[in-house]
Amino acid sequence: MSIPLEDTVTDIIGKAQRGLGLSDTELADKIGIEIGELEALKGVHGIAFDEVERMAKALGLGPKSLVALADGKYKPSVTLPKTGFFQANTTYGDMTVNAYLVWDPETRLAAAFDSGGDATPLLEEIKKRNLTLQDVYLTHTHVDHVVELDRLCEKAGGSIGIHVNEAEPLEGAATFKPGVTFSLGKLHFETRDTSGHSAGGTTYHVHGLDVPLAIVGDALFAGSAGGIRSDYKAGLKRIRDNILTAQDNTIIAPGHGPLTTVIQEKTSNPFFPEFRQSVAGDI
Repeated sequence: MSIPLEDTVTDIIGKAQRGLGLSDTELADKIGIEIGELEALKGVHGIAFDEVERMAKALGLGPKSLVALADGKYKPSVTLPKTGFFQANTTYGDMTVNAYLVWDPETRLAAAFDSGGDATPLLEEIKKRNLTLQDVYLTHTHVDHVVELDRLCEKAGGSIGIHVNEAEPLEGAATFKPGVTFSLGKLHFETRDTSGHSAGGTTYHVHGLDVPLAIVGDALFAGSAGGIRSDYKAGLKRIRDNILTAQDNTIIAPGHGPLTTVIQEKTSNPFFPEFRQSVAGDI
Protein backbone atom coordinates (compact mmCIF):
# COMPACT_ATOMS: atom_id res chain seq x y z
CA MET A 1 0.00 0.00 0.00
CA SER A 2 1.10 3.59 -0.66
CA ILE A 3 1.04 5.67 2.53
CA PRO A 4 2.23 9.31 2.53
CA LEU A 5 4.84 10.58 4.94
CA GLU A 6 3.36 11.46 8.33
CA ASP A 7 5.08 14.84 8.76
CA THR A 8 5.69 17.90 6.62
CA VAL A 9 8.81 19.99 6.96
CA THR A 10 6.80 22.48 9.02
CA ASP A 11 5.81 19.62 11.36
CA ILE A 12 9.45 18.59 11.73
CA ILE A 13 10.63 22.11 12.50
CA GLY A 14 7.80 22.54 15.00
CA LYS A 15 8.66 19.31 16.80
CA ALA A 16 12.32 20.25 17.07
CA GLN A 17 11.50 23.78 18.21
CA ARG A 18 9.08 22.56 20.89
CA GLY A 19 11.49 19.86 21.98
CA LEU A 20 14.22 22.43 22.53
CA GLY A 21 11.78 24.79 24.24
CA LEU A 22 12.49 27.68 21.86
CA SER A 23 9.98 30.47 21.30
CA ASP A 24 9.72 32.02 17.83
CA THR A 25 11.64 35.03 19.09
CA GLU A 26 14.43 32.87 20.51
CA LEU A 27 14.64 30.80 17.32
CA ALA A 28 14.78 33.90 15.14
CA ASP A 29 17.59 35.27 17.31
CA LYS A 30 19.56 31.99 17.02
CA ILE A 31 19.22 32.06 13.22
CA GLY A 32 19.96 35.78 12.99
CA ILE A 33 16.77 36.86 11.23
CA GLU A 34 13.82 39.08 12.00
CA ILE A 35 10.77 37.45 13.55
CA GLY A 36 8.76 38.37 10.44
CA GLU A 37 11.06 36.22 8.27
CA LEU A 38 10.68 33.12 10.41
CA GLU A 39 7.36 31.88 9.03
CA ALA A 40 8.63 31.91 5.44
CA LEU A 41 11.78 30.10 6.50
CA LYS A 42 9.75 27.44 8.33
CA GLY A 43 8.10 26.51 5.04
CA VAL A 44 11.54 25.90 3.44
CA HIS A 45 10.11 25.85 -0.13
CA GLY A 46 11.98 28.32 -2.33
CA ILE A 47 14.37 29.31 0.44
CA ALA A 48 18.10 29.39 -0.26
CA PHE A 49 20.04 26.44 1.14
CA ASP A 50 22.22 28.61 3.37
CA GLU A 51 19.11 29.88 5.16
CA VAL A 52 17.81 26.34 5.59
CA GLU A 53 21.23 25.37 6.93
CA ARG A 54 21.06 28.11 9.56
CA MET A 55 17.57 26.98 10.58
CA ALA A 56 18.60 23.32 10.72
CA LYS A 57 21.76 24.02 12.74
CA ALA A 58 19.79 26.11 15.22
CA LEU A 59 17.47 23.14 15.76
CA GLY A 60 20.04 20.34 15.54
CA LEU A 61 18.54 19.05 12.29
CA GLY A 62 20.27 17.86 9.11
CA PRO A 63 19.90 20.57 6.42
CA LYS A 64 20.28 18.33 3.36
CA SER A 65 17.73 15.89 4.73
CA LEU A 66 15.36 18.78 5.48
CA VAL A 67 15.67 20.15 1.95
CA ALA A 68 15.15 16.69 0.42
CA LEU A 69 11.92 16.30 2.39
CA ALA A 70 10.75 19.77 1.39
CA ASP A 71 11.40 18.94 -2.27
CA GLY A 72 9.45 15.68 -2.01
CA LYS A 73 12.57 13.66 -2.79
CA TYR A 74 12.37 11.30 0.18
CA LYS A 75 10.21 8.29 -0.56
CA PRO A 76 11.28 5.25 1.49
CA SER A 77 11.33 1.88 -0.22
CA VAL A 78 10.91 -1.41 1.63
CA THR A 79 11.10 -5.08 0.63
CA LEU A 80 8.58 -6.88 2.82
CA PRO A 81 9.20 -10.24 4.51
CA LYS A 82 8.07 -13.12 2.29
CA THR A 83 5.56 -14.20 4.91
CA GLY A 84 4.66 -13.61 8.55
CA PHE A 85 3.98 -9.86 8.43
CA PHE A 86 0.88 -7.73 7.80
CA GLN A 87 0.36 -3.97 8.06
CA ALA A 88 -3.11 -2.53 8.69
CA ASN A 89 -3.52 1.18 7.90
CA THR A 90 -6.84 2.48 9.23
CA THR A 91 -8.45 5.78 10.08
CA TYR A 92 -9.13 7.42 13.42
CA GLY A 93 -10.75 10.82 13.05
CA ASP A 94 -8.64 12.73 10.56
CA MET A 95 -5.59 10.52 11.14
CA THR A 96 -4.43 7.26 9.65
CA VAL A 97 -2.94 4.77 12.08
CA ASN A 98 -0.87 1.63 11.62
CA ALA A 99 -1.24 -1.66 13.46
CA TYR A 100 0.63 -4.86 12.69
CA LEU A 101 0.29 -8.61 12.72
CA VAL A 102 3.30 -10.96 12.94
CA TRP A 103 3.12 -14.75 12.88
CA ASP A 104 5.21 -17.89 12.86
CA PRO A 105 4.50 -19.60 9.52
CA GLU A 106 4.97 -23.09 11.00
CA THR A 107 2.80 -22.93 14.13
CA ARG A 108 0.39 -20.24 12.80
CA LEU A 109 0.70 -18.47 16.16
CA ALA A 110 0.33 -14.71 15.78
CA ALA A 111 0.89 -11.51 17.73
CA ALA A 112 -0.75 -8.16 17.05
CA PHE A 113 0.91 -4.82 17.76
CA ASP A 114 -1.69 -2.16 18.65
CA SER A 115 -5.22 -2.23 17.25
CA GLY A 116 -5.23 0.83 15.03
CA GLY A 117 -8.42 2.80 14.48
CA ASP A 118 -10.27 -0.26 13.21
CA ALA A 119 -9.38 -3.87 14.06
CA THR A 120 -11.25 -5.28 11.05
CA PRO A 121 -8.18 -5.71 8.77
CA LEU A 122 -6.31 -7.55 11.54
CA LEU A 123 -9.30 -9.81 12.23
CA GLU A 124 -9.74 -10.54 8.53
CA GLU A 125 -6.06 -11.43 8.12
CA ILE A 126 -6.19 -13.73 11.15
CA LYS A 127 -9.20 -15.54 9.67
CA LYS A 128 -7.80 -15.60 6.14
CA ARG A 129 -4.54 -17.21 7.23
CA ASN A 130 -6.08 -19.45 9.90
CA LEU A 131 -3.94 -17.90 12.63
CA THR A 132 -4.24 -18.11 16.40
CA LEU A 133 -3.76 -14.76 18.08
CA GLN A 134 -1.62 -15.47 21.13
CA ASP A 135 -0.60 -11.95 22.22
CA VAL A 136 -1.34 -8.28 21.66
CA TYR A 137 1.62 -6.02 22.40
CA LEU A 138 1.16 -2.28 22.75
CA THR A 139 3.66 0.32 21.61
CA HIS A 140 1.81 2.86 23.81
CA THR A 141 -1.75 3.58 24.92
CA HIS A 142 -2.70 6.75 23.07
CA VAL A 143 -6.30 6.30 22.04
CA ASP A 144 -5.75 6.11 18.27
CA HIS A 145 -3.61 2.99 18.82
CA VAL A 146 -5.85 1.13 21.27
CA VAL A 147 -9.40 2.25 20.49
CA GLU A 148 -10.25 -1.17 19.00
CA LEU A 149 -8.26 -3.24 21.49
CA ASP A 150 -11.31 -4.64 23.31
CA ARG A 151 -12.93 -5.67 20.04
CA LEU A 152 -9.73 -7.29 18.77
CA CYS A 153 -9.32 -9.36 21.93
CA GLU A 154 -13.03 -10.21 22.13
CA LYS A 155 -13.08 -11.54 18.56
CA ALA A 156 -9.63 -13.15 18.39
CA GLY A 157 -8.40 -13.62 21.96
CA GLY A 158 -4.83 -12.90 22.99
CA SER A 159 -3.24 -11.62 26.18
CA ILE A 160 -2.11 -7.99 26.35
CA GLY A 161 1.44 -6.84 27.11
CA ILE A 162 2.52 -3.28 27.90
CA HIS A 163 5.53 -1.33 29.25
CA VAL A 164 5.26 -0.99 33.02
CA ASN A 165 5.65 2.81 32.87
CA GLU A 166 2.89 3.52 30.37
CA ALA A 167 0.80 6.39 31.70
CA GLU A 168 -2.55 4.78 30.96
CA PRO A 169 -2.31 1.15 32.10
CA LEU A 170 -5.07 -1.09 30.81
CA GLU A 171 -7.09 -3.42 33.00
CA GLY A 172 -6.03 -7.02 32.50
CA ALA A 173 -2.79 -6.14 30.73
CA ALA A 174 0.46 -7.79 31.81
CA THR A 175 3.24 -5.26 32.35
CA PHE A 176 6.92 -5.75 31.59
CA LYS A 177 10.16 -3.82 31.87
CA PRO A 178 11.90 -3.16 28.56
CA GLY A 179 14.73 -5.55 27.82
CA VAL A 180 12.68 -8.70 28.25
CA THR A 181 12.08 -11.02 25.31
CA PHE A 182 8.99 -12.95 24.28
CA SER A 183 8.65 -16.02 22.08
CA LEU A 184 6.06 -16.91 19.47
CA GLY A 185 6.81 -20.26 17.86
CA LYS A 186 10.23 -19.72 16.29
CA LEU A 187 9.96 -15.94 16.51
CA HIS A 188 11.45 -13.85 19.28
CA PHE A 189 10.47 -10.31 20.27
CA GLU A 190 13.03 -8.13 22.02
CA THR A 191 11.60 -5.10 23.84
CA ARG A 192 13.41 -1.77 23.94
CA ASP A 193 12.59 1.45 25.77
CA THR A 194 11.76 4.24 23.32
CA SER A 195 9.76 6.40 25.71
CA GLY A 196 9.47 10.12 25.11
CA HIS A 197 6.35 10.43 23.00
CA SER A 198 4.70 8.52 25.84
CA ALA A 199 5.97 7.40 29.24
CA GLY A 200 6.02 3.75 28.24
CA GLY A 201 6.79 3.90 24.54
CA THR A 202 8.16 0.53 23.45
CA THR A 203 9.91 -0.77 20.34
CA TYR A 204 9.63 -4.47 19.54
CA HIS A 205 12.52 -5.99 17.56
CA VAL A 206 11.20 -9.08 15.80
CA HIS A 207 13.71 -11.85 15.07
CA GLY A 208 12.98 -14.98 13.03
CA LEU A 209 11.39 -13.60 9.86
CA ASP A 210 13.50 -13.52 6.69
CA VAL A 211 13.99 -9.75 7.24
CA PRO A 212 14.60 -8.15 10.68
CA LEU A 213 11.75 -5.95 11.85
CA ALA A 214 11.31 -3.18 14.44
CA ILE A 215 7.78 -2.12 15.39
CA VAL A 216 8.34 1.33 16.84
CA GLY A 217 4.95 2.96 17.47
CA ASP A 218 5.18 6.75 17.50
CA ALA A 219 8.85 6.94 18.49
CA LEU A 220 10.08 7.24 14.90
CA PHE A 221 8.44 7.97 11.54
CA ALA A 222 9.83 7.81 8.03
CA GLY A 223 11.73 11.08 7.75
CA SER A 224 10.66 12.32 11.17
CA ALA A 225 10.02 11.39 14.80
CA GLY A 226 7.04 11.42 17.11
CA GLY A 227 6.57 14.49 19.24
CA ILE A 228 8.79 14.01 22.29
CA ARG A 229 6.86 15.29 25.28
CA SER A 230 9.52 15.08 27.96
CA ASP A 231 13.33 15.35 27.89
CA TYR A 232 13.74 15.85 24.16
CA LYS A 233 17.44 15.06 23.94
CA ALA A 234 17.09 11.89 26.02
CA GLY A 235 14.17 10.80 23.84
CA LEU A 236 16.26 11.18 20.68
CA LYS A 237 19.09 9.23 22.31
CA ARG A 238 16.76 6.33 23.07
CA ILE A 239 15.74 6.24 19.41
CA ARG A 240 19.39 6.25 18.35
CA ASP A 241 20.39 3.55 20.82
CA ASN A 242 17.34 1.30 20.67
CA ILE A 243 16.21 1.54 17.05
CA LEU A 244 18.91 2.92 14.76
CA THR A 245 21.64 0.60 16.04
CA ALA A 246 19.81 -2.37 14.50
CA GLN A 247 20.96 -3.94 11.22
CA ASP A 248 20.75 -1.51 8.31
CA ASN A 249 18.16 -3.66 6.48
CA THR A 250 15.82 -3.76 9.47
CA ILE A 251 12.31 -2.71 8.49
CA ILE A 252 10.95 0.07 10.70
CA ALA A 253 7.19 -0.24 11.19
CA PRO A 254 5.89 3.04 12.65
CA GLY A 255 2.55 3.97 14.18
CA HIS A 256 1.84 6.45 11.38
CA GLY A 257 3.12 6.89 7.83
CA PRO A 258 4.93 4.43 5.55
CA LEU A 259 7.35 1.65 6.39
CA THR A 260 11.02 2.51 6.16
CA THR A 261 14.38 0.93 7.06
CA VAL A 262 17.20 1.68 9.46
CA ILE A 263 19.62 2.63 6.68
CA GLN A 264 17.12 5.00 5.07
CA GLU A 265 16.50 6.78 8.36
CA LYS A 266 20.22 7.01 9.05
CA THR A 267 20.75 8.78 5.73
CA SER A 268 17.50 10.73 5.38
CA ASN A 269 16.00 11.58 8.77
CA PRO A 270 16.81 15.20 9.72
CA PHE A 271 16.55 14.44 13.46
CA PHE A 272 19.70 12.28 13.26
CA PRO A 273 22.26 14.18 11.14
CA GLU A 274 25.18 12.43 12.85
CA PHE A 275 24.27 9.18 11.08
CA ARG A 276 24.14 10.82 7.66
CA GLN A 277 27.54 12.35 8.29
CA SER A 278 29.07 8.96 9.01
CA VAL A 279 27.17 6.99 6.35
CA ALA A 280 26.93 9.47 3.51
CA GLY A 281 29.92 11.67 4.26
CA ASP A 282 27.98 14.90 4.77
CA ILE A 283 25.17 16.42 6.82
